[in-house]
Amino acid sequence: MEGNGFPTRVAYYKGCLASLSAKELDSSTQALAPKVGLELVELESVTCCGAGDIHEAEPDYYLHLNARILAYAEATGADTLMTVCNVCTLNLRQANWMLKKDEALLERVNKNLRTVGVPSYSGSVEVKHLLWLIAEGEGYELLKVAAHKGLKGLKVAPFYGCQILRPSKLLGFEDPDRPWSLEAIITACGGEPIDYPAKIKCCGFPIIQAREETALGELIQPIEQAMEAGADVMVTPCPLCHLSLDAWQSKLKKATGRDFAMPILHLSQLIGVAAGLEDSELKFKRHVVSVKPMLEKLAT
Repeated sequence: MEGNGFPTRVAYYKGCLASLSAKELDSSTQALAPKVGLELVELESVTCCGAGDIHEAEPDYYLHLNARILAYAEATGADTLMTVCNVCTLNLRQANWMLKKDEALLERVNKNLRTVGVPSYSGSVEVKHLLWLIAEGEGYELLKVAAHKGLKGLKVAPFYGCQILRPSKLLGFEDPDRPWSLEAIITACGGEPIDYPAKIKCCGFPIIQAREETALGELIQPIEQAMEAGADVMVTPCPLCHLSLDAWQSKLKKATGRDFAMPILHLSQLIGVAAGLEDSELKFKRHVVSVKPMLEKLAT
């Protein structure tokens, strides 16, 4: 399988949210992985990627944080570092790009890493989101087999968010204005993908603390449009987007008086439902908005 270009053995960086407030993302990813041909080598001695905050405030510190993650991934012997978060994907790919194109920078960073006992990084690792690994090629073929239970009759609204699509020169998997990967996965799982303009917009997460009213204005667009298009559920490949779309619907209700009650699934949860994963692996009880209406529709 590896010889055909699909990396069965991947270094797995789950990031902060899947380790803490979004443990359901990690448990569903771990359970789903073998069904789509992935062997996960979990990275343990790693930190946060720094998100956008450290990148803006301390760019050199950000670079070392991400180089450390890349170095530990390379040390596993895998050629792919798999992520399950849009923000982690962008940060790690950006750091990787900087280190690979500048030999002097790579040597300086490696020298600093070695002083704290971290192995040197040679630049051999490619950073890929779970979404990309199963949206095409052999990963996609395995997905179609794994999704045996299916999502028949379910209308699913994909929500990409910002940092899995842009900047396209660093991400580059698909056209940022006309993405297709989530729709392909929904179709492979037997669901009906719903199209709507705001699926590639920001969820509002980066500005919620500073400008809540503006953030909620961003957040309401995809939820409202998905509902108007007849969606039963929304799916996102980003735990930060999931947090916004799921947990902040209560903020929208308080601000607008409307109870949207739109279930929001992580990518691995949606596929997990189609693949027949157990409740203990999907952990839907951790969600703020109940997914019960969606599950009841599937059961009919």
